[in-house]
Formats: sequence, C-alpha cells, structure tokens
Amino acid sequence: MSRNKLARFEEIKYFDNVVQAPFHLMSEKNFYLRGSWAAKYFRNSNPIILEIGCGRGEYSVALAEKNPDKNYIGIDIKGARLWKGAKAALDKELDNVAFLRTHVEIINKFFAPDEVETIWITFPDPQMKKYSKRLTSTVFIDRYRKILKPGGTIHLKTDSRFQFIYSSSLAHLNGFEVLVETSDLYNSDFLDDTLIIKTYYEKQWLSRGIAIKYISFRLNNKDLKEPDIVIEKDSYRSFGRSARVN
Repeated sequence: MSRNKLARFEEIKYFDNVVQAPFHLMSEKNFYLRGSWAAKYFRNSNPIILEIGCGRGEYSVALAEKNPDKNYIGIDIKGARLWKGAKAALDKELDNVAFLRTHVEIINKFFAPDEVETIWITFPDPQMKKYSKRLTSTVFIDRYRKILKPGGTIHLKTDSRFQFIYSSSLAHLNGFEVLVETSDLYNSDFLDDTLIIKTYYEKQWLSRGIAIKYISFRLNNKDLKEPDIVIEKDSYRSFGRSARVN
C-alpha cells in the first residue's frame, strides 16, 4: 500500500463526517445509529438518501450542496477513496452529508425499515461473472427494499451496457415502475441539474466516447425473479482495471 493511501487511512480516522464499521468490526448486533440517522447523527428530520459504492463521493457531495434539506450518506469499503469525498465535504462545510465505510452486503445492519428515501448507484462494477455480486441483483434489491420507504426509488448511472441491460431486464421482469430509462443520457431529454453531475469515472467514459446509461425505478414487494437472458459482455478496459471480459 502506498504512503499516500496509508496517510489517508490514518487521517480519515479523525474526520467527524466518516463512520467506519467494516464487516470484521461488526458483531451480531445492529449498528447503534440504525433507525435514527436523521435524529441522532444529522440532528434533523430530513429524508435520508444513500449513494451505494460511492467511491470518491462526488455524487453525495454534489447532491448535498444542491439539496440542503436532505441528508446524504455515501457508502463504500475503500477508505482511501472515501477520503476524497469526506475531505471535500469538510472543506465545503456541508453538514448534511456523511460517509459510511462498510460492506454493502451488511447494509441492513445500519438502516431500519422505511429509514431511506432514495438510493443512488453510480458506476458500479458490473460483476459480469456472478449475478449475486451485482449491486442491482435480486440479492441486493431485497436488501434495499427492506430499508426503503414504500415507493422508494433506485437510480443507476453506468457506462456498462451489460449492467444497464441486466438492470433494465430485472426491473421490467419484476414489475417495478420504471420512471426513466435511456441508453444515452447525454443525448436524451432527461438531463437535469442532478443527472448532469459527473463522477471521476464518468468523465473517463465520456472522454472515450462511451455513452452513459441511466435507469430509475420504484420497487414493489412481490417475489423477486432473476432475468434469464444472455447479455454480451463489455469488452473495453477501464483505466487501472483488468479487461471487462476477463
């Protein structure tokens, strides 16, 4: 691990807008803020919005700036990346955004039923080999709907054609109310001051001429089904990662 990463891991321990509770630190008990993030952490009654796999936290920070009447929590396990978003939020003196360093697999330990209004998933790894690791799979959708308010909304922005087709197929198969769906966001009529926010990775994809895909949908409580379809795998490489087809 580089000295820079080690320094950030050490510094982030003292950020008052970062909560660290990775899997190995969690007991069988639920997290102490579960069910009371708004009241006990943010000290208000505003809605809670999550950014799952937030990486550098650009979306969480930008959304918090635009919507001071809502509370945002970016979730990721990689502390060196979280450092960027947390540092930016501190520099901007934003008190309506926080970061939770933990594994998404145990998200239900941190949030109670009906505690979350909206979930954003921005440029996740498409996990083309194993569906259960995809952040929009039925495995994760089941976890999300246990913490979302009735009619809670999922937003997905992705460069991955594979991820987009899979998520769209799953949403339609399960009868979710699809609110917006486009395979080329920046050449659509759906852009607004929220969707135009660009993350670090999104700028990379756009610079390479890769269209950004977007879908948002409302969940229901029906039994979940996985789409039984064959999807062509993404073939391009991302900066600093192995080939998507591997």
